[in-house]
Amino acid sequence: MSTPDSKALPVHAAARVRKHSLNPVTEPRAVRWLLTGIALVFLALFLVVPLVAVFVQAFAKGIDYYFESLKDPDAWSAIKLTLITAAIAVPLNVVFGLAASWAIAKFEFRGKALLTTLIDLPFSVSPVISGLIYVLIFGAQGWFGPWLAAHDVQIIFAVPGIVLATIFVTFPFVARELIPLMQAQGNDEEEAAHVLGASGWQIFRRVTLPNVKWGLLYGVILCNARAMGEFGAVSVVSGHIRGQTDTMPLHVEILYNEYNFSAAFAVASLLALLALVTLALKLLAERRMSQAVSEARTPAQH
Repeated sequence: MSTPDSKALPVHAAARVRKHSLNPVTEPRAVRWLLTGIALVFLALFLVVPLVAVFVQAFAKGIDYYFESLKDPDAWSAIKLTLITAAIAVPLNVVFGLAASWAIAKFEFRGKALLTTLIDLPFSVSPVISGLIYVLIFGAQGWFGPWLAAHDVQIIFAVPGIVLATIFVTFPFVARELIPLMQAQGNDEEEAAHVLGASGWQIFRRVTLPNVKWGLLYGVILCNARAMGEFGAVSVVSGHIRGQTDTMPLHVEILYNEYNFSAAFAVASLLALLALVTLALKLLAERRMSQAVSEARTPAQH
């Protein structure tokens, strides 16, 4: 918009006024460079340097020792258990996240506010507390402990307990990424498909799911990264049985406490590589998701 006196100004003066009004940044260049420098220093000290230190320590005794540490039976067992846990927890969270986000974003029902609040529960509860809750429920002295023992079913200090604890701490990630995306897209396309005779499953598979695929990928990436890196809840329910119930983060702790630093950092480097791959995929998904949201908010031009 032009100022009231813009018609009386010369063309070049009016252009300068418009340019100034569209540029709210008035800090001197030195201030901007100072703020940028502070941010870069903090990133270097608290992100880049620790990440480099992990790989330096991992290869401190040579590349042969690095791979020998990863091929150790206990380390390999921890890697496999971490992958198995993520392979179970992530798909279940995808199913829950899709169902919950579709229900919350597309329908009105009693208890909707309660469901939305419960989805955020793992964000407010300490992972250690969530692990203790599972011990109180399924442990030997817990609510269902005697019944489980009588039927020879073991959940705590076994793989099922690790999977349950991981599902609990990770189930908000997919739903929390999809809910705002589905709400931004609205119900117009689903209603049009319904009018044309499509069933609920057809609407979901051919209309809703393609529109949220990048948001879904973003949620899956975050969910998988948290599942593989979870420590607190898994530490409580695993029992730290070496070679059986130790995941990668727990195995790193054991090796570090035994002063086997190179082996500990070798396993930790795999988690660091996972973080870097997650970061790259997250950046790609963020860009795609931003484009999807922009397209959803922009009215179609016909």
